[in-house]
Amino acid sequence: MRPLTEEETRVMFEKMAKYIGENLQLLVDRPNGTYCFRLHNDRVYYVSEKILKLAANISGDKLVSLGTCFGKFTKTHKFRLHITALDYLAPYAKYKSTQDCRKVDPMAIVVFHQADVGEYVRHEETLT
Repeated sequence: MRPLTEEETRVMFEKMAKYIGENLQLLVDRPNGTYCFRLHNDRVYYVSEKILKLAANISGDKLVSLGTCFGKFTKTHKFRLHITALDYLAPYAKYKSTQDCRKVDPMAIVVFHQADVGEYVRHEETLT
């Protein structure tokens, strides 16, 4: 597990800026601690610095994952976001918030929470 290079950081931040804009800084400097991005096997993980220090004792070949996988770099060095990043990006999203959906034109097309297919199954017992 290693820090991202400048080029990798630029590519990843450009991709995430399309979704959350200037709120990107809020992902790193959070009120509950400092978080960072680390690369392991072409996958980018979002991890607390406290957990990162604890994981320093584990060798890289034994480490499977650490923190939340935000996405991966393809062989052509493009960054692809994973669905696991959705919970962290949604609060800072520029578009498609619940308040914006209520104010939109009645003929507009709105996609809401499309990616989380398993939510119904997880909350099935609480549905009325």
